[in-house]
Amino acid sequence: MGNLIDIQQQIEKLQKQASDIRSREFDATVQDILAKMQAFGITVKDLGTGKRKAAKTKPSRRAKTVVSPAVKAKRSAAKGSIVTPKFRGPNGETWTGRGLMPRWLAALVAQGRSKEEFAIQA
Repeated sequence: MGNLIDIQQQIEKLQKQASDIRSREFDATVQDILAKMQAFGITVKDLGTGKRKAAKTKPSRRAKTVVSPAVKAKRSAAKGSIVTPKFRGPNGETWTGRGLMPRWLAALVAQGRSKEEFAIQA
């Protein structure tokens, strides 16, 4: 049992030493930070915002971006517009060529046929 008591006493002694070192380093670190704040003209208010004046930050998810009227018009014109089909299948299926290849065309290509065989001639 003498070993356990000795170890516990050593732990207490080491914890006290660690606490003393931490408090000395804390004071030195605070003094270093204050000196740098004075050298760079940083105030407590600057620290509270978390933003640097010269740095460009990414907008938050909630921030609304400003969209020009031309971009809005282009988006609304493209939304819901009908695209002419570029491919027609043997059973009358069509595909505009946008997005994933449809299953009917993927199956025919897997059989060895060419996608261009089903292209609609303009």
